[in-house]
Amino acid sequence: MIDLRALRGDPAYRAGIERKRVAPGLLDEVLALDAEARAQRHQVEGLRASQKQASTRVGRGGGDDARREATRLKEQVHAGETELGVLERRLRDLVLQVPNPAAPSVPDGGEDDAEVIRTVGTPGPAPARDHAAFAEAMGFVETRHAVEAGGSRFASLLGPAVLLELALVRLALGRLVDEGFTPVAPPVLVREETMEEAGFFPTDRAQVYDVDGGALFLVGTSEIPLSTLHRGERLSPDQLPARYAGWSSCFRREAGTYGQDTRGIFRVHQFDKVEMFVFAAPANSDDELERIVAVQESIIGALGLPYRVVAIAAGDLGAAAAKKYDLEVWLPSEARYREITSASTYRDYSARRLQTRVVGEHGAEFVHTLNGTAVAVQRTLAFLWEHGQRPDGSFEVPAVLQADCGFAVVTPPA
Repeated sequence: MIDLRALRGDPAYRAGIERKRVAPGLLDEVLALDAEARAQRHQVEGLRASQKQASTRVGRGGGDDARREATRLKEQVHAGETELGVLERRLRDLVLQVPNPAAPSVPDGGEDDAEVIRTVGTPGPAPARDHAAFAEAMGFVETRHAVEAGGSRFASLLGPAVLLELALVRLALGRLVDEGFTPVAPPVLVREETMEEAGFFPTDRAQVYDVDGGALFLVGTSEIPLSTLHRGERLSPDQLPARYAGWSSCFRREAGTYGQDTRGIFRVHQFDKVEMFVFAAPANSDDELERIVAVQESIIGALGLPYRVVAIAAGDLGAAAAKKYDLEVWLPSEARYREITSASTYRDYSARRLQTRVVGEHGAEFVHTLNGTAVAVQRTLAFLWEHGQRPDGSFEVPAVLQADCGFAVVTPPA
């Protein structure tokens, strides 16, 4: 949630929001409703003070006039509070539509204006088969019966692919534990208020599966339940940064996505991830974002995948992100880089909804929250299957995974 005081008085704060291409007139509508609610609040507070004085006069033996005045003021206070409640609910619904301001260091523009920060590794040639065809030929993925069971964009991993998944999870969790992250296996069903507090509702609602008549929602990332680990708490400085690594299955509708990504497991409705989530002191949050990216690069580098780091432009940022980096890996069959992980800082946007603060020398202030994917299993497997194909049609497992997999090469089925 945005800082209304900053929106009222800090032109740079408003400019950061406008860089994200908000709906015309939204901010002015918020400010007008905020002014109306503040005026109504001031009026109600005045009426309460007058009611208190009138009640005191009644208690001191005032006559019928004093009692009538106290009753009249009580009714006015009730009516004023009712109107204030309506205004505050309208204001909150409107404020929830306002995105977090883009950080000053974020490049301007939209989807095509991301800034390449660095490129690591050399892109390779196209493989004999793309990831979808290779996985089918090797017996790594089964889709026909999975689609019959669950519909389009569902798939089953089979045989060696399952062991590869577990090895990827073990690699990611091992790196994160070494970096001071606490592993968490969180719930994947959460309430609506949890989705809202994490910064995903109302903007991402169309991408989320609901169950039990909308009482619960399947998470698209374990970032959502991880954000609740310090909900409503006041932390001491020595508790920060608090770093967590969530391992879970994730679910997304993927509404509005079509084309080549419907093949294989590159973009599916159910997938597994290891996700990083950090509660940080405001002064240290930028360093934590770079730390998250460094962890991501260490994992992708260990897998031997050529990649680049890009800073996402303001107009392409999600509602909650103040700054975001994508790590993109070269996908040989398409001869282009494709996103494999991302890392974002939300600054105090989610913490305002979560009411999570840190108490220091200058009082309490909202913490900053950050997140980043350590490994998105299905998408990572797709990249590995293209880069690991050998001329004889076999698959070479990255060296860093071989001990946990128990094999170095997978040969084609007879």
